[in-house]
Amino acid sequence: MFTGLARQFSNCTSYEFELLAYGVVGDMAYTAGLEHTSTSVDGEPRSYVLRATQIYRREDGEWKVAHRHGDTVTG
Repeated sequence: MFTGLARQFSNCTSYEFELLAYGVVGDMAYTAGLEHTSTSVDGEPRSYVLRATQIYRREDGEWKVAHRHGDTVTG
């Protein structure tokens, strides 16, 4: 699945993460925000915003993504 997605995307001209909320409790953390992206999808320029949430866990002193969810912002 990821290989197919990688073939669709190219020429990322801008990316910005707008942090809306975050929290840390022990070895768990989360971020929630908006991803503003300009790229090409199947060769066509496109700009979009994703609402993105990531959950992290600390393993051996390093933060790693344990889960990610993103969906498009409409309206």
